[in-house]
Amino acid sequence: MRAFRFLRRNFEHGVHPAHHKKQTQDLPIQRVPFGRQFIMPLGQHIGVPSRAVVADGEPVERGQLIAEPGGFVSTALHSPVKGIVKKVGDFRGVDGRFAPAVAIEADPFATQEVDPDAAPDWRSLSLEAFIEAVQMAGIVGMGGAAFPSHVKLSVPDGVRIRHLLINGAECEPYLTTDHRLMVERPEALLEGAEILRQKLGAEETVIGIEANKPDAIETISRHLSPDQPVRIVKLKVKYPQGAEKMMIKSVFNTEVPAGRLPRDVEVNVNNVGTVVAIADYFLRGMPLIERVVTVAGPGVTYPANLIVPLGTSVRDVVRFCGGLKPGTREIIMGGPMMGRPVASLDVPVLKGCSGILVFTEEQTARRKEFPCIRCGRCLEACPYFLNPSRLARLSKARMFDEMKAYNVFDCVECGCCTFACPSNIPIVQLIRTAKDDLKNRKESDG
Repeated sequence: MRAFRFLRRNFEHGVHPAHHKKQTQDLPIQRVPFGRQFIMPLGQHIGVPSRAVVADGEPVERGQLIAEPGGFVSTALHSPVKGIVKKVGDFRGVDGRFAPAVAIEADPFATQEVDPDAAPDWRSLSLEAFIEAVQMAGIVGMGGAAFPSHVKLSVPDGVRIRHLLINGAECEPYLTTDHRLMVERPEALLEGAEILRQKLGAEETVIGIEANKPDAIETISRHLSPDQPVRIVKLKVKYPQGAEKMMIKSVFNTEVPAGRLPRDVEVNVNNVGTVVAIADYFLRGMPLIERVVTVAGPGVTYPANLIVPLGTSVRDVVRFCGGLKPGTREIIMGGPMMGRPVASLDVPVLKGCSGILVFTEEQTARRKEFPCIRCGRCLEACPYFLNPSRLARLSKARMFDEMKAYNVFDCVECGCCTFACPSNIPIVQLIRTAKDDLKNRKESDG
């Protein structure tokens, strides 16, 4: 079934940052050459870190299991290259802190072609076996959060999923990975969507795409057959349209209550990249060992959309794109609204890395901060109806525990408040500091 419609209903609040997608939106995906050194952190997903099952000096094949899940909310890791395990130990991560990882040196004479195991017969698998296979394939949310996909697919007894919602909004500025996947691999997207729809028992698949991607909408439409239970919804261009709860509101005019999940309103949401990864594993036997990354920003010489093996250093990726322009000051992993600056060019590309954005001094110069003028723009911008100004004041006073009464953990750190603030107060950074402190104290208390 083919269906397009521009929904007049929409989620409330949000902001409209400049798109900055022209740099890469028309650039076909290409493959970055394999480097020599690959670092695979064991904790590159939300949840419990993986457990290494290889040792120093052990040879590995491309796609071989190198770490098993450390618990239910955890995933497997596979070698991105054929080579030798150089070290299992602590390495510097994106945030500058050291954490356990597996370092692999690629075989310089290997073709690095993948010889995958036979793809599991997804039709014959029970839902439990299917979920376990997703976990062992290492598949996570590819939109940036890196939440283990098998956990999202684990629907409790008595809960029904009626709608499989594919998130093709890609509302973050600069990023075009999902856009290019929809244009270049629509068959894989639809194959993965049908696998998920059938295993979840959903009635239909809905693909939500922002209106600034007309070629993606047209391409997917051409690949739809009349009998497919799939419809495409053209969404208003607005940030954060790609947030799960915002997209559900826009598509179904249904609100997910605070503290609840999409499954509580009979919806399961998955990112475009995640769905393609599902197809690659269950139809081609390819575990998650590489991903598409947008390299863009004023500081990069040649912007690109690249297939990058996981564990590749940011340095190697940027070098392939012609290196950094003079005046480069900061590199962000992810999008400019929710991404984080990298601590070093030698940190690796992770499963959740949708972009490597390079900015010059002009974009990163810290603006002078002024006192809050109580204008309320941050309240009008917040799509979760929080009071960002109050949360920021409490964080500055280090009254972190008091912030829990104002639902600080409902904040998804989308950055709308900081974007809207005329006083240049780094609201989302202050909230992030408080949440990190509260989470760290909770972990230390057991």
